[in-house]
Amino acid sequence: MSDLWAALCLAAVFEGLLLFAAPAAWKRAAERMMQLQDAQVRRIGGVIVVLGLAALWVVRSTI
Repeated sequence: MSDLWAALCLAAVFEGLLLFAAPAAWKRAAERMMQLQDAQVRRIGGVIVVLGLAALWVVRSTI
């Protein structure tokens, strides 16, 4: 369970870094996302989830 909390904290750190380092780029990206269809956003989210799970599997299997 502590690994899950650690992962969520790291996700918050990365999200915060993007907002801190490049706020204008983040705003542009958010505007573009608003123009996409819900199905497109859902597909993007699904791809990110699959890539994240694959990366987690690779990291966990090499440790």
